[in-house]
Amino acid sequence: MEELLEQLSAFSRGMWRFRWHGLVVAWVVAVVGATVVWRLPDRYEASARIYVDTQSILRPLMLGLAVQPNVDQQLQMLSRTLISRPNVEKLIHMANLDLKDASIPEQEALIESLTNKLSIKAVGRDNFYQLSYLDSNPEKARRVIQSLVSIFVESSLGASRKDTNSAKLFLDEQIKAYRAKLEEAETRLKEFRLRNIELQTSSGKDSANRLTELSGLLEQAKLELREAETARDTARAQLAGKSVVAASGSASASVDSAALALATPEIDARLEAQRRHLDELLQRFTDQHPEVLSTRRLLKDLEEQKRREVDDLRRSAAASGSAIVATGSNASPAALELSKLLASSEVQVATLRARVAEFTARYAVAREQMKTAPALEAEAAQLNRDYDIHKKNYEGLVTRRESATMSGQLEDAGVAEFRLIDPPRVPPKPAAPNRLLLLPVVLVAGLVLGVVISLAMSQLRPVFYQGGELRNKLGLPLLGVVTLVMTETQQRQERLDRLRFLGALGALVGVMLLVMAATALKTMK
Repeated sequence: MEELLEQLSAFSRGMWRFRWHGLVVAWVVAVVGATVVWRLPDRYEASARIYVDTQSILRPLMLGLAVQPNVDQQLQMLSRTLISRPNVEKLIHMANLDLKDASIPEQEALIESLTNKLSIKAVGRDNFYQLSYLDSNPEKARRVIQSLVSIFVESSLGASRKDTNSAKLFLDEQIKAYRAKLEEAETRLKEFRLRNIELQTSSGKDSANRLTELSGLLEQAKLELREAETARDTARAQLAGKSVVAASGSASASVDSAALALATPEIDARLEAQRRHLDELLQRFTDQHPEVLSTRRLLKDLEEQKRREVDDLRRSAAASGSAIVATGSNASPAALELSKLLASSEVQVATLRARVAEFTARYAVAREQMKTAPALEAEAAQLNRDYDIHKKNYEGLVTRRESATMSGQLEDAGVAEFRLIDPPRVPPKPAAPNRLLLLPVVLVAGLVLGVVISLAMSQLRPVFYQGGELRNKLGLPLLGVVTLVMTETQQRQERLDRLRFLGALGALVGVMLLVMAATALKTMK
């Protein structure tokens, strides 16, 4: 600790030797610094405040119908990217700062200067933004801020419109492409259906289901045929036990007419039903459709059956051993009823035989079609799947395009409202430089630099103030120390010199304080 104090004492004595040098440097630095501070040009700050209202009632109303833009995020990104080179170049044109005859370096310097002086920052948490700019010309500063406010508003709206238009353009291209794919899929599906029209049914069942259904119908028809044949044979046997021989040709003719009257209405009713069914099929299918062909065959069979039944009844009525009719008015009511039942059974048996034959033919055709049906059904499934996928994508793209259109209209309607809270203005007092802050800095810098100069000169021209310090430095024995005894005149001279130094130092501080006071008075005016 003692050694440290001795070193500090040595430094202080050395600096005191060169105190005037340090003081001169401090005066020079203070005068030059104060002059520079006073000669700095005044710079005026133009500023404006903007409030962006994002709480629009349209947003909750259009929820789910249109894409809701993240306005807060867009504003944050805009505030970070607003001061960019393209916007600064646009700002130069809008504020009439063009340097048409200036060289490229001068233009670059102007752009760089504006970029450094412009500032935009968020104030608080409620979408308040403050724009500011410093310049020596207050009117120029105001024009720059006015132009920056216009760019801020236009950039936010223009970016939204650009995004919406880009999205709509992309969706239109995709819709056009998927429309072509959908039409191609529809064409392939139509061509496949035309090539395999015989496999299509109105119920939409596949070949296996149709084969199973035809098998069930065939078995049902065979069962009904066996039941009808049994009923016919029973009626014929009962009628044989009660029959009598016809006595005259007139009786035979009258019975034949009665039998014909019984047979014809039922067959005619079936024919009429089949003709109506054929008309319905022709309205949906072509002439070569399997159901149309089978219905026509059934009509032909019924007409042939009608003709055979009429011929059989006529022959039965004319035969002498016929068991159908009795003579004239002596025929019993039971025999007459049995003859009617027998005629009806014959018609039913013939109809069921035709049905069994038709279902048998259909079953055989369906079995043949089963050999190629799986491959055709797989192809049909693939075509339908492709068509459904293209249709779903197409409808989804159309829906999204409408949503994008509504989103653009929503933004145009005003999702975010820009309000100019404080219009661009320039205060009458300059915002920079802050001379009251710079002048004390100049004073402190001068004093510090004077101390540094004194310390540096004391180290360049060192002096030993203690005998022990000299002995330690040289490494030689010290025989003695001669002490300087100052006279009264020398002591008085030293005191005067000390007072002059303190006066000069105080004058420096006083002058700087006077300069600061004058600066404060000028600022208050």
